[in-house]
Amino acid sequence: MVLLLDLDFHQPLAWPSLPHRMVAEMLVKRPQSSLSDGGLNPAYLARSFIASASDGGAGDGAGQFQKTDARPRGRDIRTHPGFKLKLRRSLVNGTFSEIKEKMFSHLPSLQLLLLNSNSFTVIRDDAFGGLFHLEYLFIEGNKIETISRNAFRGLRDLTHLSLANNQIKALPRDIFSDLDSLIELDLRGNKFECDCKAKWLFLWIKMTNSTVSEVLCVGPAEFQDKKLNDALSFDDECTTTDFVVHQILPYQSVSIDTFNSKNDVYVAIAQPSMENCMVLEWDHIEKNFRSYDNITGQSIVGCKAILIEDQVFVVVAQLFGGSHIYKYEESWTKFVKFQDIEVSRISKPNDIELFQIESETFFVIADSSKAGLTTIYKWNNKGFYSYQSLHEWFRDTDAEFVDIDGKSHLILSSRSQIPIILQWNKNSRKFLPHSEIPNMEDVLAVKSFRIQDNLYISLTRFIGDSRVMKWNSKQFVEIQALPSRGAMTLQPFSFQNHYYLALGSDYTFSQIFQWDNEKKLFKIFKEIYVQAPRSFTAVSTDRRDFFFASSFKGHTQIFEHIIVDLSL
Repeated sequence: MVLLLDLDFHQPLAWPSLPHRMVAEMLVKRPQSSLSDGGLNPAYLARSFIASASDGGAGDGAGQFQKTDARPRGRDIRTHPGFKLKLRRSLVNGTFSEIKEKMFSHLPSLQLLLLNSNSFTVIRDDAFGGLFHLEYLFIEGNKIETISRNAFRGLRDLTHLSLANNQIKALPRDIFSDLDSLIELDLRGNKFECDCKAKWLFLWIKMTNSTVSEVLCVGPAEFQDKKLNDALSFDDECTTTDFVVHQILPYQSVSIDTFNSKNDVYVAIAQPSMENCMVLEWDHIEKNFRSYDNITGQSIVGCKAILIEDQVFVVVAQLFGGSHIYKYEESWTKFVKFQDIEVSRISKPNDIELFQIESETFFVIADSSKAGLTTIYKWNNKGFYSYQSLHEWFRDTDAEFVDIDGKSHLILSSRSQIPIILQWNKNSRKFLPHSEIPNMEDVLAVKSFRIQDNLYISLTRFIGDSRVMKWNSKQFVEIQALPSRGAMTLQPFSFQNHYYLALGSDYTFSQIFQWDNEKKLFKIFKEIYVQAPRSFTAVSTDRRDFFFASSFKGHTQIFEHIIVDLSL
C-alpha cells in the first residue's frame, strides 16, 4: 500500500520516540502519471490511519524507537504522544523492490519519508534526488543488500536516517558524505561483515558528530557477535605495503650511501665503470633525485659519507690509484680532495664502515687483497689517521660495527676464515679478538639490525644458504636459512615498523623478505628484477621512503615503499 501524507505540524519531532509504522487517515487523490515513473502505480491512494504498527520494529528499550499501541482514530493527531513534527508530505509502505534514481523527485517538499516493511533489495544512485527538504528517512525492515555509493546524494537537510533490520553486509565508502545535517543514524539488525570493507565505517563512526547505533558484526570469525564500534583498529588487517619503481638511473653502480646535511637528503653512488662517485640530492619540487656533484676517480667501489659537526666528508675507496677523502666546501659548492689514504695499507677496499665510540669518530676499511690490511681510521680534529690494523692475509670482505649488550664490537667476514668478533677494550682502547661465528665459511657480508630490542645479523653467502642469526645473550644462533645461490648481498632495512631483508641474486630475481612478527621469521614478500645487484640502501625524505638497488651490469633503480590500503 502506498500512502501520501499532506500534514502540517509546526513543531519538531522528538527523536527517537518516532513511531515505526505510520499511515494516514485521510483520502488523497493523485494522478497516476505522477507516480508511475517510480514504479508506483495507484490511481488513488487508499484511506488509512496514522498509528504505530504492532508487528515489530527496529527494537525496544529506553532511548530507542518507541512502539505505541494507539490508533488515534477520530482525534487530533497533533495531540498524539511523540508527534511534534512539521511534516509536509510522506510516502510509506510501497510494494516495489527497488528504489531507483530520483524516484521521489515529483515530491520536492517532502520532509519525512517512511519506506518500511517492503521487499527492497537495492537503493540506486540519487534515489532521493530532488528531495532537498527531506529531514527524516526510514527504510526499515526490508531486504536491502546493496546501496549505491551516491544513494543519499543531495540530502543536506537530512537529520535522521534509519536502515535498521535489513540484510546489509557492507556500505560503500563515504556513502554519508553528503549528509551534513545528520544527527541520528540507525544501522541495527543488519549482517555487517567487519572486514577491510568496514574500515572506513569504523573510522567514520569514531569521527562523526552524529549519534550512531551499535553495529553488530556477523563476521569474519574474529569479529563475530562483536560490535564494530568497539574495535581498536583495522590497520594491521587492512593495510599492506609494496615497492614500486619511482626512478631509473641510467648507469651502473656497486654501492650506495645516504646522508643528511642542513635538512637536505643526499645519496652518494659509486660507479666504477664511469669512474665516478656521483652525489645526488632530493628535489623537493620535482620529487625525484637529481645530480648535485660528481667526484671523479679510478675504479671507485665505495663512497662513504662522514658528518662531523658541520663538516661533510666522503671517503672514496678505489681499486687503483689509492683511496681518498673529500670534503665539501660551501664556497665552491662541491667536494674537494681533503686527504689521501696510504696505498701501503689499503690496496683492494671492499667495504667502509663508519662508527662512533664515546663521541669519537672512526671508520674501518675492509681490504680483500691477499696481502690486505683491514685498518681503522680515527678523526683527530684535523684529519683522519690510521688508528689500528686488525689483521692481514685473510682477504676480508666486510666489517660491521655492532653494540652487543652495551659493548662495542666489530664483526669481520672473510674469504679465508669464518667471521670473527672483535670487542673494544676500554683500557687499551683497541679492538681485541673475542669470539667467532662457527660453521659459516666464505661469508661475503655481515649486517646487523634490531627488531623490538632483539639483535640480529644477516650473513651473505654466494654459494650455499645465507643465514639470519639472533643474539641470545651468549652467542649468535641461527634462526633462518635462506637459499641464496648467486647472492652478493643480503641487506636488512626498515621503514617505520616494517622490517625487510633484500636478497640480491646474479642468477635470478632478487627477493624482498618481510618480517613475520608472529612466527619471528622472514617470509617472501616480493620479487624484483635487478641485474647483478651489489647493494640495497633505504633512504627517507619528505615523509616518503625509498629503496635504492645498485646494479653492476644494468641500470640503478629507485623503488618507493608505499602503504596500500586494502579497504579501498
